[in-house]
Amino acid sequence: MLGNTGLAVSEFALGTMTFGDRTDEETAFRMMDRYAEAGGSLIDTADIYNLGASEEIVGRWLASRTDEAEDMVLASKARFGTGERFGPNSRGYGRKQLHESLDGSLRRLGVDAIDLYQLHAWDPLTPISEALRFLDDAMAAGKIHAYGFSNFTGWQITKAVYEARLHGWAEPASIQPQYSLLVRETESEIMDAADDAGMAVLPWSPLAGGWLSGKYTKDDEPDTESRFAGRVANLQSSWEERNRDPRTWRVLAELERIGTERGASIPQVALAWTAAQPCVTSVILGARTLKQLEENLGASGLRLTATELDALGRLSAPQLTEYPYGRPALEQRSREV
Repeated sequence: MLGNTGLAVSEFALGTMTFGDRTDEETAFRMMDRYAEAGGSLIDTADIYNLGASEEIVGRWLASRTDEAEDMVLASKARFGTGERFGPNSRGYGRKQLHESLDGSLRRLGVDAIDLYQLHAWDPLTPISEALRFLDDAMAAGKIHAYGFSNFTGWQITKAVYEARLHGWAEPASIQPQYSLLVRETESEIMDAADDAGMAVLPWSPLAGGWLSGKYTKDDEPDTESRFAGRVANLQSSWEERNRDPRTWRVLAELERIGTERGASIPQVALAWTAAQPCVTSVILGARTLKQLEENLGASGLRLTATELDALGRLSAPQLTEYPYGRPALEQRSREV
């Protein structure tokens, strides 16, 4: 279930950040067809993805696949605009910006309402109450069915939740954080804040920007087609830093070992680990090609044993040593869960 909304979603969501750029429309249609065929029910996009092209492609697919669209949960985001305008009111989540962003997304998607409308990141210049009031009004107007956040910290989540409760507004339903075997710092507070508020957790980049795809060996710098070639691989470290970290290669070796025993690929095992975490609701797949999506969907039938989950959990534990987020605290939380 998607938080307390009553919406049911599949354990894997389809991310569409590449649609309209590295994934052309024909391929995107085949991917959405395959995703729906496999039982997927959550498509995630954003107004900023490729100047709105991603939303337009998803909208055309929804219009041409009425049966599949009926049970699909549609999610989009606002905060950065489409990138077409660069004025002082073209981003953030002031009421004017959110009003224009929501109407633009509804138009590009060709729908009357968006099931899950998300603030793409924290806006330090605008009181969160302004955004929450707008989102509550949008729900009352029937333009959105629920709302959530993406890339919020723990204190930002909790502040927003209690601000909504204080005013009697609708509360957030979900949070999209970066989370994978190589990016577990999310567990320090974000997961607890979401759990305390009854929010769904929808991890993005579950393959750590490609590191857990199994395509690379040590010192094998990614080619120009890679998602993280020549730029930051994730929010924590660059390619060079991740390559130097022995934890990266310990985790990959264990993924390969488990995959060999279970007849699964490295990314399938990595995705199965993320989906198995008790805090996770639906894992966002960011495949660029139909072949990648097919492989990723293979994780849906893979259930790791307690021994396998424990081994991966120990090897991937983040190197947090300072108070109050040191390893003992994380191990205590793991035992409580």
